[in-house]
Amino acid sequence: MKFIHWLRPGLKLKRWIFSGLVGIIMIAMSMAYYFVKTTNVFNNWVGLLIGVAGLFIVLFSMKNGIISILDLVYQPSTLSGKKDGNKLDKKIYDKKILARGPKVVVIGGGTGLSVLLRGLKLFTSNITAIVTVADDGGGSGKLREDLGMLPPGDIRNCILALADMEPTMEDLLQYRFEEGDLKGQNFGNLLIASMNNISGNFEEAIRRISDVLAVTGKVLPVTLRDITLYAKLENGTVVKGESNIPIKSLEENSPIEKIFIKPKQAETTKEAIDAIEDADIVLLGPGSLYTSVIPNLLIKNIKESLNKTNAIKVYIPNVMSQPGETKGYTVSSYIEVLLDHWKDGAIDYVIANTGKIDNNIRAKYETEGAEITKLTEEDVKRLEELNINLITGDLIDIKKDYVRHDAVKLSKIIIDLVLQWKVGKDRSRIIDYFYIRDLIKKTRLR
Repeated sequence: MKFIHWLRPGLKLKRWIFSGLVGIIMIAMSMAYYFVKTTNVFNNWVGLLIGVAGLFIVLFSMKNGIISILDLVYQPSTLSGKKDGNKLDKKIYDKKILARGPKVVVIGGGTGLSVLLRGLKLFTSNITAIVTVADDGGGSGKLREDLGMLPPGDIRNCILALADMEPTMEDLLQYRFEEGDLKGQNFGNLLIASMNNISGNFEEAIRRISDVLAVTGKVLPVTLRDITLYAKLENGTVVKGESNIPIKSLEENSPIEKIFIKPKQAETTKEAIDAIEDADIVLLGPGSLYTSVIPNLLIKNIKESLNKTNAIKVYIPNVMSQPGETKGYTVSSYIEVLLDHWKDGAIDYVIANTGKIDNNIRAKYETEGAEITKLTEEDVKRLEELNINLITGDLIDIKKDYVRHDAVKLSKIIIDLVLQWKVGKDRSRIIDYFYIRDLIKKTRLR
């Protein structure tokens, strides 16, 4: 009975193992033929043909056996991003398919960045997240003040978004102490702080933690300098500190006019520059406009690298406005502010949400002074004037009454955009285009 069960169709491997063995036997017969029957191999075409046929069968069986294994990759459970316990599936999926994905650089910070990264890693492993280090509030701010290190909060969220780990481990790294001297501190932040102390520098600490957590791609701080973010409000008030800016703007009922950093000569890392210049696509956002996205553009040589790269440059505005930062902003308002801080910059595409939220969610956000970011006819005209292409879609995802970008939908748009662009520039990449497009089609939304 066990033998009969073994003969049943399954992964389509047994047939190729069997045919491979037949090929090996034929090669052995051919070699035996020459050794036993003759000393002149060129006069014995029968043995030669048997050997060649055997070699062909072995190679053919190996090829089809590998294809059968790779077909495992396309099981729905894998393509949905959910683990099914098959480590071989996961390993092949990562190395054989995701490694063929486009080179994506994402610049920003905050929740929006980590949400997007969770979607992008389903389609490519060539991801570099360049993360702001201007945060000075909460547990990150306290570690920055007490230990003199860069704030780890946004870095931690990006690492967790790209990491391959069990849910329990992620819960542990996101755990926040509620009592004692560690009250308010995040365990993941403490891990980064500990690694920073034994590594010698923050960049090396992030690299080591990324290796331990099997991070897809790279997470890089935008600078290794200790920077402070400032804002000048329209009433002339200058506010010091990232966490104070929206608070002071609300208190004085004065919008932000511009932001700047000290020291002004802070530079980014060579690794970040190389990633930007080698990228297929560079994404700015989503994330807080003034405190997560623009601070990266204020770092010396980030703007220069963006101007030099041949990558597609895309801006993704938040789906909801933020009190004290972008209240009343429409899509073109975000663009105007971004380009005002990046005088010689150019954006190729804007990906804007056109989805709606229900009245209950809208009312909840309105009590907090936030509203959905609108795309008006005036916005469309202004983008045309700026020669910026517009991509729209229902990109809203609501979880626990919080409105976020739908990471998978947004990532599909991004990957499809860059693949079409790559094929247009290099026809030899058409195989990669259809390969990844097939992956996009098969990936479930949830």
